[in-house]
Amino acid sequence: MNDFNYNIGAEFTEAVKKMSENPGAKYVAGGTNLIDLLKYNLMQVDELVDVNQLKAEAVSPMENGGLMLDAFAANADTAYHPLIEKHFPLLSKAILAGASAQIRNMATNGGNLLQRTRCYYFYDANSPCNKRKPGSGCPAIVGYNRNMAILGASENCIAVFPSDMCVALAALAAIVHVQGPDGKRSIPFSDFHRLPGDHPEIDNNLQFAELITGIELPAEGFSQNYSYLKLRDRSSYAFALVSVATGLELADGLVKAARIALGGLAHKPWRVQAAEQFLVGKTPDRENFSGAAELILQGAVGFEHNSFKIELAKRAIVRNCMMALDPASQLPGAQPSK
Repeated sequence: MNDFNYNIGAEFTEAVKKMSENPGAKYVAGGTNLIDLLKYNLMQVDELVDVNQLKAEAVSPMENGGLMLDAFAANADTAYHPLIEKHFPLLSKAILAGASAQIRNMATNGGNLLQRTRCYYFYDANSPCNKRKPGSGCPAIVGYNRNMAILGASENCIAVFPSDMCVALAALAAIVHVQGPDGKRSIPFSDFHRLPGDHPEIDNNLQFAELITGIELPAEGFSQNYSYLKLRDRSSYAFALVSVATGLELADGLVKAARIALGGLAHKPWRVQAAEQFLVGKTPDRENFSGAAELILQGAVGFEHNSFKIELAKRAIVRNCMMALDPASQLPGAQPSK
């Protein structure tokens, strides 16, 4: 780990000013991913700007019926907050499916959006990697790629985004609030993360020195019909091979609205609105959920070790949508929906 300066941003404009004055600086809050990157010599910084002094209420009601998540609140405080558990249980379950309890106690909401890929080659400083050093190559394409992307990849990168929380935020159509040298702005969640394209080293659409200040949840939380499913190699402390966040609104036995987002398959949480619209007005059954799954996986391309993900994802979507019809089916010991 290289030497760096440490400063505390006591208020928003001060923190942004410190960052804008030093291109080699980084914000730090929980640091659960950032410190690893520094320790493994995958990132170098001149200065860390601590933003923990900016912490406010973890969850705040909004006049429009939605909720605002404080960017600096811990994942655990968010997941267990009564307003989240009652109105946005999909988000609570997704957060609790990620990492360990110790990490959730430290990791922040804003930091969750900014975590880097867990691609094996990215974490090996001796391997070429276009995300670390643009133009050096992507050994995952011809190497061991079991956990890699099948959607939205490019010839420059097939890494996946590791977050569970962000899959639920994508399904909930969250809005990211940021503040930077040019003031405040909001970014629809679907526009926050990027696909790799020709620049896999750029993970998101934040501008220089911008700081995430909050995450807005619109009023529709799908609290009656929801499910989060995470398929992984072991049942604890493992990143998803495939994850699915589903929210359904039902009326008169038909689907009135649907949201389906996937993780573990692309460089960002994956959502296909055409597939969601396909379900509107239809009976919520396996046949129609299977039709939506086919639309979501259109264009999926597997590699030597991960082609199984295509069929696995389709089945996961159907299973998770069926679970969303009866959220009680997600409780330990419950029998799967038929």
